[in-house]
Amino acid sequence: MPSFNITKVELHNPEELFDKLKSVSMLTDPLSKPYENAHITLKKLHFSDIRPTQRYVLSDNLKCVHHLAWELEKHNYDLMNLSGYLRIWTDLEPDTPRDVLPPILERSVEADGSHLNIVNDGMHRLYACRMEWKVPQVILVENLPKEFPYYAYPLPGPFPWDSVEILQGCEIPDSFIKKWHRTRDNKRLYRNFNSSFQNVGAPRGGGQEK
Repeated sequence: MPSFNITKVELHNPEELFDKLKSVSMLTDPLSKPYENAHITLKKLHFSDIRPTQRYVLSDNLKCVHHLAWELEKHNYDLMNLSGYLRIWTDLEPDTPRDVLPPILERSVEADGSHLNIVNDGMHRLYACRMEWKVPQVILVENLPKEFPYYAYPLPGPFPWDSVEILQGCEIPDSFIKKWHRTRDNKRLYRNFNSSFQNVGAPRGGGQEK
């Protein structure tokens, strides 16, 4: 994992964050905006109220999150308690700003009637936060259109976080089931956060890992 120093940070307030989220488009359909009429808030949630959809985290990504958190501390920001979002510059990419958002959760209604707050973006940050016994501040998106559910199901069971595996390095074995997809064409349900923000996480195989 390459090391980096954060050279500049800009804070953007919650109103800017919510406005940008409402203009996020779908990856394969730029005219559709799943969050446009959704209810979006910043909330502190305990992990008993957060349901992962991803069955793994990568050790290299966890180390990167740890380093990012320590770098942000130098600028007096807490990665897991952001009120709004940050735009950062680093010495590795001085001309390429990156936006750092709170983890994004979506309120989902499942087939058995359960209403669950499922992780859309920020799995590694949340996993690191849980290892530090912190309560994260997250973006909670509610009242999503039924035609745009999150593309994977939440992990089942009373303690879903305990079933998440740490995979060493940055590679996932071909045989490993990463998520249980809702549809055969799961990319049709991807949200394109880079349609509103700069250089945030992208679907695996099409950019950075979330």
